[in-house]
Amino acid sequence: MKVVFMGTPDFAVPTLKKLIEKHEVIAVFTQPDKPKGRGQKVQYSPVKEVALEHNIPVYQPSKIRKEVEYIEELKNLNPDVCVVVAYGQILPKEVLDIPKYGCINVHASLLPELRGAAPINWSIINGNRITGVTTMMMDVGLDTGDMLLKREVEILDTDTAGSIHDKLMIVGAELLIETLEKIEKGDITPEKQDDSKATYAPMMDKELGHINWDKNARDVFNLIRGVTPWPSAYFYYDDIMIKVWRCELIEGGKNDVAGKIVDVSKDGVKITCREGIIVLKEIQKQGSKRMDIATFLNGNSLEAGKLLK
Repeated sequence: MKVVFMGTPDFAVPTLKKLIEKHEVIAVFTQPDKPKGRGQKVQYSPVKEVALEHNIPVYQPSKIRKEVEYIEELKNLNPDVCVVVAYGQILPKEVLDIPKYGCINVHASLLPELRGAAPINWSIINGNRITGVTTMMMDVGLDTGDMLLKREVEILDTDTAGSIHDKLMIVGAELLIETLEKIEKGDITPEKQDDSKATYAPMMDKELGHINWDKNARDVFNLIRGVTPWPSAYFYYDDIMIKVWRCELIEGGKNDVAGKIVDVSKDGVKITCREGIIVLKEIQKQGSKRMDIATFLNGNSLEAGKLLK
């Protein structure tokens, strides 16, 4: 197939690489270059880097729905299909109607669950045990198009948003190639989503990571894993922000006071929740590096009996 690929972050890279192996990628659309870091050096998106390595033309509209010249160029390219993976822009109907086989999206949830911007994070925060990838025909709604194929992935207690991201981007690439094969053979039947079962995964913000100890320990444990590595979970100790990178869970038992440090050792720092206990294993004090608890306690103190904000 002649494919136009639309994507931006790391999550989209394995799918682009698979498409380059199996099909003819005639163009890549990605978000405009942005300055990053202290030096504000202009940085290419991960997708653009791969496209340039393979001498694939790159287009970077700020808002494709408002920039007619890009839509005209897409019509001139005349692709068989557009593949869209975490592109970061809403496509108008005029674009969706251009390719022979339409625009196919790789979405990191089992639709209609967790439509929206951050399905990986919310699958963990919500306590799901299973997540996955859905390929779907795009329409003008937010992840509302007809579903094509699905693949499930188990969420383990050792998983974070980061590890699930890495699993799903590989599964998504494989599922997309399988989807295109079935489309070419006419061996796939799109399935409408049941809107009554839809749930949503809104964008993440830093405030979400502020730990509320007055919750069940399982909910706190899920939050910490669901916002790792970004935007990250944190609490305050004497007005100093401390990020939590890794923790363990002790379930069961109600506590009289939530947010109390009840034990400090080099094996872990235990903090009460409304029910159960969180054991801090790797943390990072504001202005310092992330460390395992044993290393942290060599140069810092956390006081047993202290109540946390």
